[in-house]
Amino acid sequence: MSRDAVQAEEGSDRVRLDKWLWAARFYKTRQLAHEALELGRVSVNGDKVKASRMVRIGDVLDLRINQLDYRLTVDALATQRRPAKEAQALYTEDETVRVAREERVALLKAERSSFPFGEGRPTKKARRDIMRFKGQD
Repeated sequence: MSRDAVQAEEGSDRVRLDKWLWAARFYKTRQLAHEALELGRVSVNGDKVKASRMVRIGDVLDLRINQLDYRLTVDALATQRRPAKEAQALYTEDETVRVAREERVALLKAERSSFPFGEGRPTKKARRDIMRFKGQD
């Protein structure tokens, strides 16, 4: 579906921000989109907004999802959730923010891989060894 078809389907030049974020597949449910807006994780044109804010074509959105930043420009409006390929046609992403996010993802993966995971709960012998090492009897 082309951008013109998505916008024509709307019949309007405005859509609620929480509904647009859900339709663009940034959040799995409208409730999650609403909560992110209430917590101030989304701003439109630099301003913190409520979920009922109407988003328009050309608005610049700044999102923070799971320690990752997004900067989007709204290209089309939709109220229905579509396949991912069609959802990507609703916005364009700032290249510098995208590159920084990819670097951040690589850093988080490196941190996770270098973190030494334990083998679970220590055995009775291991607990005794720990207590002996700490000087407790």
